Amino acid sequence: MTNKPLSAQQLSDYHRDGYLIVKDFCSAAEVEKLYSTALNDDAMRKNALDLNDQSGKKTRLSLWFTPGNDVFGYLTRSQKMITPVNQLLDGDAPVCHFHSKLMQKEPRVGGAWEWHQDYGYWYKNQFMFPDQLMSVMVALTNANKENGCLQVIKGSHKLGRVNHGFAGEQVGADMVMVNNALQTMPLVYCELQPGDALLFHSNLLHRSEANLSDGPRWSVISCYSRQSNIAYNETSTSWKTPVEIVPDEAILEWDAGSLSNNDFLAKENDPALKETGWEK
Repeated sequence: MTNKPLSAQQLSDYHRDGYLIVKDFCSAAEVEKLYSTALNDDAMRKNALDLNDQSGKKTRLSLWFTPGNDVFGYLTRSQKMITPVNQLLDGDAPVCHFHSKLMQKEPRVGGAWEWHQDYGYWYKNQFMFPDQLMSVMVALTNANKENGCLQVIKGSHKLGRVNHGFAGEQVGADMVMVNNALQTMPLVYCELQPGDALLFHSNLLHRSEANLSDGPRWSVISCYSRQSNIAYNETSTSWKTPVEIVPDEAILEWDAGSLSNNDFLAKENDPALKETGWEK
């Protein structure tokens, strides 16, 4: 894919539905380099977090804040990533990178993600404006119903923030409102091929089933905000640092360092996973 802007129709679809799928967002060569790095860079494995779903199955992710001079940092900072994000986020302040995470659903054992909104987590970071927050998921392997692809409730971002409590070790949305939404709006399975991208609003209700297939489901999700969107309970600084954009060619052509120097999240430091009193 070139870094051409999203069309007027794509912008309209995103704001109506709360999400947008862009096919072939990354080339096969880019996906191969990203996936190979994910598998072979020790920093990803050493800094992986396990979060239990309600059944006790583990969901694994590695999360870091500052995009570096590694292949994932180049993707996060690439022109083709920042161009649509800048079009879709409300406001006109510079685009900042909140965090990225490598989602690792292993065959047969990769757990579910419960129904939630990303802003259900990020509300605890005390970000002020959910319309200035969004995520971009790039599939590194096939994502389908069998291996637990993302499910979304189409248009649910228009509900505003739904109350969230704990579901296992995860933060889950109030199921009364989720069930109301499921009776009102369509449920969509976002099946992706490697290299496809899913762009979605911070208030979109979404979940994924456990991976019961014989193959892995891996993806990278980069989360963005505007510099004008203050996070009053966030100790990292990437959320307020404008992205230093690099050309798309950097992903394949520039020297890529290790992720070992990245500022990975430790589970005990995540405010979204701590009780505040209003979850009950």
